[in-house]
Amino acid sequence: MQFSKWQGAGNDFVIVDGFKEEVEDAAAVGRTVCDRHFGVGADGLILILPSTSADFRMRIINSDGSEPEMCGNGIRCAARYVYEHGLTSKTNIIFETLAGPIRPELVFADGKISGVRVDMGRPRLTRGEIPMGGPAGERALNVPVTVGGRTYHGTGVSMGNPHFVIFVDDVGAVDLAAVGPKIETDPLFPRKTNVEFVQALSRSELRMRVWERGAGITLACGTGTCATVVAGALGGYCDRKALVHLDGGDLTVEWAADDRVYMTGPAVEVFRGEFLLGL
Repeated sequence: MQFSKWQGAGNDFVIVDGFKEEVEDAAAVGRTVCDRHFGVGADGLILILPSTSADFRMRIINSDGSEPEMCGNGIRCAARYVYEHGLTSKTNIIFETLAGPIRPELVFADGKISGVRVDMGRPRLTRGEIPMGGPAGERALNVPVTVGGRTYHGTGVSMGNPHFVIFVDDVGAVDLAAVGPKIETDPLFPRKTNVEFVQALSRSELRMRVWERGAGITLACGTGTCATVVAGALGGYCDRKALVHLDGGDLTVEWAADDRVYMTGPAVEVFRGEFLLGL
C-alpha cells in the first residue's frame, strides 16, 4: 500500500490515495498503520476517495480504529495532498465528510503554498446538536463535569464533531492523560467528546492542549481549535479571532460575522513510502 505521511501543527496522518489503493477494512488498517511501534505511526489514517457530491470524499480513521466525523488538521493535509499529487488543479476544494461538505483553500505566498485556510462551517451550540445530555435546545455553557473528585466547567461546541472546552488559569498544570479520558467517556456525552483545556493569554491569543476522542493526547486538533475560539468568545475569554498556540504549532481561527468559522494553518508532507506488514 503506497502512502504519504503528513503533519499539520504536529497532528500527523498517513494519507492513502483511494483512487489507486483499495482499503477493505479501514478500521483494522488504521490501527495497524497508525501504531507508532509496529506501523508507520500517526494520529490517524486519511483515505482520499471519489465523491458524487464534492470534489473528493475524505475518511479519517483514528489510531484506535474509530471514525470521527471530521478532522481540521487532516483536511488541510488532504487539500494540499490532492493538489500536489496531481489529483486536482483547483486551489479551492470541496471535500465530502461525515460532518458535511468542508471547503479548504490553498494559501500562496511568493508563488508557493504557505498554508491552508478552511471554511469549517457554522458551530453547533445546542445540546442536541453537539450532542450532550440535557434539554436538546439549550446551549451548553459553563457546564459542570466532575471527574476524579474535581469539578471542571466547560462549554460544549460541535464543529461536526463534539468538543468540551474548559478554560483554566494554567493549562500546563492539567494532568491531561488522567483527566482527558474520563471526561471523554463521561455519560454526559452520548458519542463521547474531544476535550480541550485552554488558557487565555490575551483577547487575541490562547494556549490549548487537547485530548482527542479516539486518539488520546495529540499535538494539535483543528476542529478543537475552532471550538475553543467559539467557546472563548461566548464566555468572554477572547475575541472572535485568535491565534491559538498548540503543542505542535499555531493555528489562526476566526468566527466571522457570517457565523462561519475559518481556520488557517500549515500542512506539510513528511515522507512517502510503501506499507507491507500485515496487509
